[in-house]
Amino acid sequence: MSYSLALSLVIILNGCSIPETQPIDRVRHVDEGAYAADISPKGNIVVMSGVNNGIDVWRIGAKALMFSWQHQEGDNSNSVTNVHISADERYVITSDREAFALWSLESGEPEGFWRIDESSIRDVAVSNNGKAVLVGRSNGTIMYFEPRSGRRLEFLGHTEKINSIDISPNGRYALSGGNDYVGLLWDTKTGQIIHRFEHNTRVTKVAIDDLGRYVFTADSIRQSQIWNVQTGEPVSTLQYTARQKIFTDAVFSEDGEYLITGSPARRMNLWRVKDGTMVAEWRVAPRESSSPPTAVVYGVGFSKDGSVLSSSSSGYTATWSIPQQ
Repeated sequence: MSYSLALSLVIILNGCSIPETQPIDRVRHVDEGAYAADISPKGNIVVMSGVNNGIDVWRIGAKALMFSWQHQEGDNSNSVTNVHISADERYVITSDREAFALWSLESGEPEGFWRIDESSIRDVAVSNNGKAVLVGRSNGTIMYFEPRSGRRLEFLGHTEKINSIDISPNGRYALSGGNDYVGLLWDTKTGQIIHRFEHNTRVTKVAIDDLGRYVFTADSIRQSQIWNVQTGEPVSTLQYTARQKIFTDAVFSEDGEYLITGSPARRMNLWRVKDGTMVAEWRVAPRESSSPPTAVVYGVGFSKDGSVLSSSSSGYTATWSIPQQ
């Protein structure tokens, strides 16, 4: 998704040179590296914002490009750093710091372009059928917006900069995290907070399970927590020994047994939901010309054949096998 938190941490977290794990398959989708990427929840589509070639849409496993988009018509430059695909694989929302656009994956055409004047955009999300979008901003507010009806709600539950947001597939619920040390699950119809997830430092990543069972919130130091959506109670804490672990993407498996995460330090990890134990780790390939050899894992996902997927700043989308348990 976004790398706004990632670049400043890559060198620190990456440490010395790390050899990549061998994938089942690896495809270069952009040549000069990427600013952002997302993999659809069903594992069929990847959308990648390239340094030099705009926003490209690929069907995973296909050789031909589906669509190539420019965020602003007639503008050959690209500064899109946020990408999110709806759970039903019908819509994509993209944004730079000042504007966001909604795209149809059926027609390949844009359905709207909106500029934000009050404060820079930190993260975006879109619900099924493109019905609703979320826009998290640096002034601590989140805009809920329905493009077709024009309905708009400003969520003011946070007091500091927004770092990460997510929306339920039906658009009814939103999850957000910010520099105020809290993750919030809230109702997009009323703006009322349903659950508060307290942390000891700024919340840097949040994710909603598309089937409505769990949410994930992670802070900038040690607390990476899976919570029960219905009760707001903790289910498990991710188990790792590092003093600091930042996540760039997080996706729950369809069966609810696993959570997969990406990081700015080339790592992709698989976790068991019920107890937070790490099941597997992979290291993606860096871009050949990068020095030091680094890569940010922007997008992760599960494929229907039981493998896992990654898209990274190196411009590669890779398929990985899960070790036998």
